[in-house]
Amino acid sequence: MTETSEIEGMALTFSLQGETFAIPVTYVDEIIDPLPVTRAPNADAFAPGLINVRGAIAPFVDLRHRLGMKPAGPCATSRVLVLDLVVGGESTKVAMMADAVDDITETNLSDLEPVPELGVRWPTEYLKGVAKKDGALIILLDVEATFAPTTSH
Repeated sequence: MTETSEIEGMALTFSLQGETFAIPVTYVDEIIDPLPVTRAPNADAFAPGLINVRGAIAPFVDLRHRLGMKPAGPCATSRVLVLDLVVGGESTKVAMMADAVDDITETNLSDLEPVPELGVRWPTEYLKGVAKKDGALIILLDVEATFAPTTSH
């Protein structure tokens, strides 16, 4: 197996509101301590501001808002995930807050179970599937759908 294919099968797990989510590591540029967010006037609630990441300005997105969770500020274990995404056909750095970064784990898309229509608190259009690891559930985000720009404010 090549290094590239090994990386493609890995996901970063992180916590939000006591739940474990995952995104493929291929999207993760870096993990940093929380930074001040500059609020942007008339910004969408999902992307309320900007942060300065090593001299580069990156949109700061509120994943809690996208998933319908209660707002929360940073805590002692919070980290900012800086993601490298394609938005509007261009590579873009995007930052999001996690309550904690947990682990890097192997993901096998064939082992993912579909997201059930009932009993899920989050909009299913942002979820790729559910995996089990050590008796716990990990929700794999559909990165393209989750971080797609919205047009409402």
